[in-house]
Amino acid sequence: MERTQRIGGALEVNGTGAGTKTRSESWSEELIFFVNGKKIVEKQVDPEMTLLTYLRRKLGLTGTKLGCAEGGCGACTVMLSRYQTDTNQLQHHAVNACLAPLCSLHLVAVTTVEGIGSVARKLHPVQERIALSHGSQCGFCTPGIVMSMYALLRNNPTPTMGDVEEAFQGNLCRCTGYRPILEGYRTFTVEGGCCGGGGRQNGCCLTNGSAAERSLGEEEEEEGATPLFNAAEFKPFDPTQEVIFPPELMALSKSQKRKSLRFRGDRTTWLQPACLDEFLRLKWEHPEARVVVGNTEVGIEVKFKNMVYPVILAPTFIPELTAVTHTDDGIVFGAACTLSHMGAVLRRAMQTLPSHQTEVFGAVVEQLRWFAGQQIRNVAAVGGNIMTASPISDLNPVFMAAGCRLTLMDKGGSHELRMDDGFFTGYRRTAVRPQEVLLSILIPYSRRTQFVSAFKQSPRREDDISIVTAAMSVTFVPGTDVVEDLRLSYGGMAANTVLAKKTASRLLGRSWGEELLEEACSSLAEEMVLDPSAPGGMVPYRRTLALSLFYKFYLTVLQKLRLQGVNVDDVASNCLSATEIYHPQTPSSVQIYQAVPKGQNQDDVVGRPMMHLSAMKQATGEAVYCDDVPLYENELYLSLITSSKAHAHIRSIDVSVAERSPGVLCFLFAADIPGSNATGPINYDETVFADGEVTCVGHIIGAVVADTQLHAQRAAKAVRIEYEELPAIITIKEAIAAKSFYQPIRTLQQGDLEAGFKQADHILEGELHIGGQEHFYLETNVTLAVPREDGEMELFVSTQSASKTQALVAKALGVPANRVVVRVKRMGGGFGGKESRTTILSTVVAMAAKKLQRPVRCMLDRDEDMVVTGGRHPFYSKYKVGFLSSGKVVALDVSYYSNAGNSTDLSLSVMERALFHMENSYSIANVRGRGYLCRTNLPSNTAFRGFGGPQGMMVAESWITDVAQTLRRPAEEVRRLNLYAEGELTPYNQVLDQLTLDRCWDECLQRAGYQQRRAAADVYNSQNRWTKRGLAIVPTKFGISFTAVFLNQAGALVHIYTDGSVLLTHGGTEMGQGLHTKMVQVASRVLGIPSSKIYISETSTNTVPNTSPTAASASSDLNGAAVQNACEILFKRLEPYRSRNPKGSWEDWVKTAYFDRVNLSANGFYKTPDLGYNFETNSGRAFHYFSYGVACSEVEIDCLTGAHKNLSTTIVMDVGHSLNPALDIGQVEGAFMQGLGLFTLEELHYSPQGVLLTRGPGLYKIPAFGDIPTQLTVSLLRDAPNDKAIFASKAVGEPPLFLASSVFYAIKDAISAARAESGISGPFRLDSPASAERIRNACSDRFTKLCPPAEPGTFRPWSVQV
Repeated sequence: MERTQRIGGALEVNGTGAGTKTRSESWSEELIFFVNGKKIVEKQVDPEMTLLTYLRRKLGLTGTKLGCAEGGCGACTVMLSRYQTDTNQLQHHAVNACLAPLCSLHLVAVTTVEGIGSVARKLHPVQERIALSHGSQCGFCTPGIVMSMYALLRNNPTPTMGDVEEAFQGNLCRCTGYRPILEGYRTFTVEGGCCGGGGRQNGCCLTNGSAAERSLGEEEEEEGATPLFNAAEFKPFDPTQEVIFPPELMALSKSQKRKSLRFRGDRTTWLQPACLDEFLRLKWEHPEARVVVGNTEVGIEVKFKNMVYPVILAPTFIPELTAVTHTDDGIVFGAACTLSHMGAVLRRAMQTLPSHQTEVFGAVVEQLRWFAGQQIRNVAAVGGNIMTASPISDLNPVFMAAGCRLTLMDKGGSHELRMDDGFFTGYRRTAVRPQEVLLSILIPYSRRTQFVSAFKQSPRREDDISIVTAAMSVTFVPGTDVVEDLRLSYGGMAANTVLAKKTASRLLGRSWGEELLEEACSSLAEEMVLDPSAPGGMVPYRRTLALSLFYKFYLTVLQKLRLQGVNVDDVASNCLSATEIYHPQTPSSVQIYQAVPKGQNQDDVVGRPMMHLSAMKQATGEAVYCDDVPLYENELYLSLITSSKAHAHIRSIDVSVAERSPGVLCFLFAADIPGSNATGPINYDETVFADGEVTCVGHIIGAVVADTQLHAQRAAKAVRIEYEELPAIITIKEAIAAKSFYQPIRTLQQGDLEAGFKQADHILEGELHIGGQEHFYLETNVTLAVPREDGEMELFVSTQSASKTQALVAKALGVPANRVVVRVKRMGGGFGGKESRTTILSTVVAMAAKKLQRPVRCMLDRDEDMVVTGGRHPFYSKYKVGFLSSGKVVALDVSYYSNAGNSTDLSLSVMERALFHMENSYSIANVRGRGYLCRTNLPSNTAFRGFGGPQGMMVAESWITDVAQTLRRPAEEVRRLNLYAEGELTPYNQVLDQLTLDRCWDECLQRAGYQQRRAAADVYNSQNRWTKRGLAIVPTKFGISFTAVFLNQAGALVHIYTDGSVLLTHGGTEMGQGLHTKMVQVASRVLGIPSSKIYISETSTNTVPNTSPTAASASSDLNGAAVQNACEILFKRLEPYRSRNPKGSWEDWVKTAYFDRVNLSANGFYKTPDLGYNFETNSGRAFHYFSYGVACSEVEIDCLTGAHKNLSTTIVMDVGHSLNPALDIGQVEGAFMQGLGLFTLEELHYSPQGVLLTRGPGLYKIPAFGDIPTQLTVSLLRDAPNDKAIFASKAVGEPPLFLASSVFYAIKDAISAARAESGISGPFRLDSPASAERIRNACSDRFTKLCPPAEPGTFRPWSVQV
């Protein structure tokens, strides 16, 4: 703080700030900008305040959401518009408000989701179409997606689907599976614009195969296409009717001579010079100052790395830094040019110049395609990319390989510097002197005999950080294949971007052929070495990539030399696919469902694809989430103090520095708890605050309460804790070695195992590790606690378990439950992560509110949420399978080990469900499963969609694949042979009745065209060495019911008011799954009234008590039956009035009944009958019924990089008679995409010390828009009523998730084809997720052999498999 004050002092002394000698008039401290057309003038601006905080807290515009605070999820997207005085044009850009400094918005017009339309006024077509096409489920990401699309349309009113997909590269959604969003927005594009049913050729959304959602009536052909939405009903889009750029702002932009701006905060001064001379002088006076254009790097350093920069220089106004100049040597870009502008200029040049001149441009453009998201590219500057000197920069290797020239400048003049191996001097260090600024970069034209390629390999294609990035440039002696110059540049292979100089010099003068390739690979393997403990891990993979990428370059250059007529080796036809550059195909989809019976009353909406009731509000930003509740007058903010050690005694806690932080009111620790410190969802084996000992990183030790979020968070970071470290157990392997298990160890056994193995012709053993998964609900955990009189506490919480929250808060406060009211309006996603872990925050916030008797709020930042809450249980499994030569499995012995973490939470129930699903859909006579809960020093793992089921079934699919590979039989044959038949018994002695597995299987094979696809894939694989295709078809059987019997109950409360309107409350919570919508549909049918008369306000503990958590996929069944019960009671009470006045209206009957003193309020209740399984006796019913489904997927893998493409998926799901096909198909697709993340993409990395390394969207990758299968078909099985649930429906939330394993096993199938090329056959282990690293390493070939892994135990790995 000293430093800041001293600088602040210097600023004051000079009267002009920053020790500058400028006349004070030339500095302005007034920020002028517009938000949604309203002018705002701010005098005192804190340089550290972001636009997002300003919009939400100062202006109350809460439509713009906080999802990650690092520009990685797009929830905070807004549009910025500027008037460019040099071109007299308006510029519109989508940007991340979470990173945009408020100070940077001088003379900018900001448009938020509220500014383009509202339910009250009128929705903009962009808002309306995402809602009507069912593209909004929880709705938390919706405003950001709306604004990305809106900004695209402002710049290009008739975009292509490619433009739309590019616009969404920086947006994430965790609920929908993305398909309906693209489907709705296709109607704006040239490919899919709606002709209103006019039948435009190939473009009509009603006839287009790509958009043909169909419903099946009596005959599919007769019924034709009935989409889930009718595009003809969409409001037409008229680009001339958009909100105008504020005329006053245009006038200001034209008239104002740019003044330098200066803003001072507590810790930072922001200086925005108006001209180059001033900028150079300020940099000379403040050599340590950070230069900021897009704030995409500094914003993250300040937020997550606790950096403080006393002086920030913002050169955005300076024309020389944004200029683009075409010269004889190439194109010169000012250092403040944004990446999107640079890309546009280079693409234009590539269209006009001869192709041999634009090789370098092409390489830069290729890297920009996958560089971050559109919102980041719109603000990030090329100079910032260079000066950040990231070792995994996407662009620096290209600049280095091309030998780009930089112009550097200081007060004394300018000089040029070539980007070569001397430019980056170390980790995030360059040869630029502190007082110098980077003025511009020259990107050169290529020579006629020069070829340049760039490569990037990352876990996910879109918006991802590279694992390895490379650029390669070769120049030949004209007319020959002799290498004259070669530059191979790599990122991700050292602490900075490097050139492989030794290899390059060895290859000079050599002919471009097989010998050169051999030499290059062995030389690169020697030169590109990495310490086995290197940050980022994946060392053998990264080393292999260095070789594989060179091989791709080698082949590409061979092709280009041949095109120039040079006599070189032909590229073998089976190697051609290795040179193809990935261009995404626009996904196409089909949705098939059964239409409602002919003659169903129009007012009866059950079975119809009705829109989610909150979708419109979600699309306009008017839907209120917990943190959107307006601030109370005297509200305070809480921040958690958490452990940085996995296992330790707390020796001391020092708050002396933190106490002196601005705005701090109090600290809370274990001694301050008024009630009990013991807590937990089932066993009270957790503490509200750690008391003397911490048992994981992220263990909550205490909390600090302050006047603002920023002050609370800074104070929390200032608390100093001394630890005495204790031995920690992090991984399942360590827990097994130490026998660190929670009791009981569960066993489920059926048949005679010994006899089964004796009967078997073959026995195989295997093991599998399934990684954990972060919930990544877009809305992090949040609680607002408001103290009332008599010890009452009102809590607004984002939770799936209102009653459990009520009980545990009451316990911690030491008050009866009747003093605590928990209210849940909606959640921005839950997925099980808000079933039990939300209480760790709610109890703390409620305690603070009680102590201070003031409202207290806390919304966790994404990184905090990921560290403290735990996720899906990682599983390790060992199995032994006995089977006949026919493929029939006769014996199975399987052991499961789950990483439960530092408390039991729901881990036993999760393991029980894994055991209940250990055979998946296969009938096995002799079976034993054992489940061990590993006690480790990780944050307690918890419920997650599927709840152990996916892990149990994943192991089953692993051994059935092994059986098929051992027998060399097609996997689908072995699966089909072992499928359950009607009436068979499960290992837990439940009879399978109304089994639809075989129907789902046959329909899936037929719809997918499995045999044709298999034949085509075999042909493809025989013709391609370096890309392989694979297929898999996988079934699922999912038991529906809570395994804890007492939870299978629900209540409802229905009021009919005298005007005929109905208020409905039930025990379930809304998190995007459309539960409230379905409950309204149920009530509408039972009462016989239109759904528009029925309203659900919220879920609260003072209306329906003792509710079960909204989980286990059972909420529609349980609450639907309770709602039905309440509505039937009311219907019966109104019966006399209906029969007396049959022609009367609903309102007439209600009024008459009221005047007749009839009770128009009813309680409904339901409990699932005949449940109660006993593990000791292996008897009793475990489940009410089962949901079934089958999926077939096809993939293509790149054997050289491990990247894969999801080519097609066909899903057939039995959901009984769907209550709402739009919602159910949305659940199927959303669950499938979440499973796709689990099995192919999402990886949590922990250090050996138990520290989570993947703490946000930057390093933890959930599926993005580009991960949808190119062809996606979802069919809801027809004519499959389920007599055990409401209106013959079935549960749909969790069952489809496991079907994404079809993608995993298709990948495994493709890897088998690649291994066959190297002469390797038979079963092999592939752990989940099938990441690019695992795929590449499994495709054993000549390159992997050159890069063997280090011996385990000889080094300390960067991350461990937990």
